[in-house]
Amino acid sequence: MELNHKPRKIIKLFVPGRLCLLGEHSDWAGMHRMVNAEVPPGYAIVSGIEQGIYATAEPSEKFVVESTLPIFHDDSFESEMDTGQLLSIARQGGFFSYVAGVAAYINDNYSVSGLKITVTEMDLPMRSGLSSSAAICVLVARAFNQIYHLRMNTKGEMQAAFRGEQKTPSRCGRLDQACAYGVKPVLMEFDGMEVNSRQLDIGATFYWLIADLSSHKDTVKILSDLNKCYPFATNEKERRVHEALGRDNEAVIRQAIEYLKNGDAPALGALMNRAQALFDEKISPACPDELRAPILHSVLRDETIRNWIYGGKGVGSQGDGTVQFLCKDIFSREQLARYLTEEKGMPSFSLTLKPGQSVKRAIIPVAGFGTRLYPATKAVKKDFMPLIDKDGNVKPALLILLEQLEEAGIEQICLVIGEDEQAAYDHLFQTLEEEHLWKLNDEKRAYEERIAQLGKKITYVYQRERLGFGHAVYQCRAFTKNEPVLLLLGDMVYQSDSEDNCSRQLIRAFEQCGKTMVSIHEVSEDAVVHYGILHGQWDNSEETLLKADQICEKPTREYARDCLKVISARKGAQYYAVFGQYVLTPAVFAELESNIRNDQMTEGEFQLTDALEQVREKFGLYGFKPDGKSFDLGLPEAYRETIWMFGRGKDLMNQSARIIEEQRSAGV
Repeated sequence: MELNHKPRKIIKLFVPGRLCLLGEHSDWAGMHRMVNAEVPPGYAIVSGIEQGIYATAEPSEKFVVESTLPIFHDDSFESEMDTGQLLSIARQGGFFSYVAGVAAYINDNYSVSGLKITVTEMDLPMRSGLSSSAAICVLVARAFNQIYHLRMNTKGEMQAAFRGEQKTPSRCGRLDQACAYGVKPVLMEFDGMEVNSRQLDIGATFYWLIADLSSHKDTVKILSDLNKCYPFATNEKERRVHEALGRDNEAVIRQAIEYLKNGDAPALGALMNRAQALFDEKISPACPDELRAPILHSVLRDETIRNWIYGGKGVGSQGDGTVQFLCKDIFSREQLARYLTEEKGMPSFSLTLKPGQSVKRAIIPVAGFGTRLYPATKAVKKDFMPLIDKDGNVKPALLILLEQLEEAGIEQICLVIGEDEQAAYDHLFQTLEEEHLWKLNDEKRAYEERIAQLGKKITYVYQRERLGFGHAVYQCRAFTKNEPVLLLLGDMVYQSDSEDNCSRQLIRAFEQCGKTMVSIHEVSEDAVVHYGILHGQWDNSEETLLKADQICEKPTREYARDCLKVISARKGAQYYAVFGQYVLTPAVFAELESNIRNDQMTEGEFQLTDALEQVREKFGLYGFKPDGKSFDLGLPEAYRETIWMFGRGKDLMNQSARIIEEQRSAGV
């Protein structure tokens, strides 16, 4: 693949490890379905963890991996970017074999030079079942991707990491891909070379403690011995391994999904104990030297430990590497961690899985006079400007937004208004006087009741100083209750081209991703100067989820042309602007507070874009392209177009858009 950009100078990277809660070994076992259809698919429940590998990366003539951390004992890795040399090193085994395997894959498939990676911190224990090997493989793939602008999305990075790891003696399975999902439980299904995954629902908070047994296990031997049982079982021992990783494992996973959803920690803990017993009974005999694991089992049998846990089991390939416990509560976890450290000499760390946060609150800033729509705004507020909705009723634009929010599952709505503006909103949500109400037909009387019910969802926040959009949004921090919140622009309306409205589409995307999210839409190069523009790489094959690496507010055409083109496999280079809907996490409000406290303004105002860019740098941010269109109410020409096109069918809208564009081109 030819490079399109010069390499970056230096970047910082972090890749987490992952914990297999249940279903270890089923990933590679399921791959044997390619040869033996009798082998059942593999199933595992996996979560990313908070520990991982930190590094910097920069271009180099050679491929170099180095670190001053004691864990590396002053060892380093250096090789020419030569596939044969890299593969030779990868086949030798050891920690550096993984980085060589990935570099060989990258060198074979992309046009790149070398790379220097410096591991600066590593709080992820090695050879412990927490996939330090997968983490370093992903880190190498991500470093090449970002340094040389290879435009791989997350799945592409995981594919490169997997292919690189397959070139080493360990030949671990695809379970390791879960480190891309973050701290959330994910169900993974392994059917031959196909991998399917979905996030699992959690009904309560679960408290895990993972401890390093401070011993040793030989993962290569474990995998080698167990792989001898596949693809066909030739004796009773091998048949029992097939049974344990197939039928038995699927039953355990199905029960675990139910217990997670119901928030039943005691039942899940008991299931962990049962899963360990099945492993010891049916799988361990295939590799007794390693899987007898005396240290692991002595800890699991410890009566003192049992006072603090619902259950426990081994981790990863099992053996005397790492143990995981499901604790009764946060206090029990603290007591267990102290006991393991002081009495057993076993360092530990915690993992807390919480119910997935959906979005139940929304913010709409509507303060302001609406100067660009004067003199209409002398008589009616900008967000009250009338539109014909798809049901044929003429409605204030705000009511259309509120109805869409209700359809999307929003329960509480905060309007940011001026101090003297509340009377207009109170009047909107009050029931009509009897003399007017009796003139309405039954359908419109019912709608009048709906307006009153919508009003009950409203909270008002005053913006007493006009110090920018970010300042207006920050006024709602208390309203958010430190939860994710949907933000809509008060001078926009939205029309979906699918069953879910645009707000619901965005919320669903956030629920899967968990990151701060900005809805986006395609704009022309001429229009970039009017918008906040996002740049990044598509993170899914549908090209609806963009992993952002830059947000630029109203860039020049020249800068956009050089730096902000998003490459599409279907449409080539495009530009993507803010669509007018956001899901803001608490981190956004923390950045806004810091900017306001430190008087950090852009062009004399506190900008939301600045806070979003700060969050992107620290935690990551995604753009989401909904199946729909946004309509502007803020300018006379835009309002005219909105009146004509809003509420119409998709085909008619496209036809109207073509007519309008032809008229503009002709100077009409």
